[in-house]
Amino acid sequence: MRKKRVLKIVGLAAFLAIAYILGSLWASVNFLVVREYDVQTGDGGGALTAVVIGDLHDHEFGEDNEKLVEKIRERELDLILMDGNLLNGNSPSAEVPVTLIGQLKDTAPIYYALGNHEISYMEQVDGSLIEELTAAGAVVLDKEYVDIEIEGIPVRLGGLYDYAFGPDRKTGENKAMSAPADTLTFLQEFQDTDRLKIMMSHRPDSFIFGDASEVWDIDLVVSAHDHGGQVVLPFLGGVYGGDQGWFPEYIHGLYRKGNLQLFVTSGLGTNREAAPRFNNPPEIAVLRIER
Repeated sequence: MRKKRVLKIVGLAAFLAIAYILGSLWASVNFLVVREYDVQTGDGGGALTAVVIGDLHDHEFGEDNEKLVEKIRERELDLILMDGNLLNGNSPSAEVPVTLIGQLKDTAPIYYALGNHEISYMEQVDGSLIEELTAAGAVVLDKEYVDIEIEGIPVRLGGLYDYAFGPDRKTGENKAMSAPADTLTFLQEFQDTDRLKIMMSHRPDSFIFGDASEVWDIDLVVSAHDHGGQVVLPFLGGVYGGDQGWFPEYIHGLYRKGNLQLFVTSGLGTNREAAPRFNNPPEIAVLRIER
C-alpha cells in the first residue's frame, strides 16, 4: 500500500514538473508581457516615455505581429526604440521588421539600432537593409546620433554596435583610446553636449567590458542581445549571456555601472538555432525616463 502511495506521489510530481516545463516553454515563446521601468537621469525636470523592443528574430505574435503592435499602440509613447536583431542573419528578406515599422510609424518616432544579425544579413543576404528600414519609416543609427526635443527635454539619441573599447577579459588591460578611429570620434562627439544622452547599443557588452563605463559620459545605454539569459532558472537567474558567459550579471533590467545607467531588455524571441527560451516570456519594455 505504501509503495503504491509513493508511486502515485512520484507520478504526480513528474506530471507537474513536465506540465511546468511545457507551459513555461510555451509562455516563453507566445505570452507577451509589458514591463515598466522608471529611470532617473538627473534633476533637470520633465519625463519622456520610450518603448524598447529587441531580439524579435523574425518571430511573429499573430498575423503580421498584430498582437505585438496592439500592445505597443496601447501606450502613450514619445519614442519607439528597436534595439537590434529583429531579423536573423540568414532571413530570406527583411519583411518582418519592415512590416512592423510600417505598422508603428504613426504611433511614435521609430529609431533602429543594428544588432549582430542585421550586420550578418547585410553581409550575406542584402546590403540595402538600412535603406529598406529607412523607407519603411525608421531612423537607423549606427555611429550616428540625432538631436531631438521631447516634452521640452533636449535629447541626444545615438546608436553604436561596436565595442566602446576592445575588451581584454584575461589581463584586465586598460583599452582606453584603443577603439577604432571612427568609433572614438563618434563617442567623443556624442558626449559633448548638455542634452540628455541616450545610446542604443544592441550588446550591453559594448559598454560593460574594458573601462568604457568609466570613461564615457552617457546618461543611459539601452541594450538587448542576451535574451535575459535565454534559460532562466528559479533562484539562479539567466544561464547564458554571450560574451559575458555563464550566469551573466547584465542581462535584464536596470543597472548602474560607472558613469552610466544600463538598461537591458530580455527581448522578444530567439534565433531558431539556439536553445529555446525557458521561464522567460517575451518582453515589451516601457521606460519612463525622468530628468
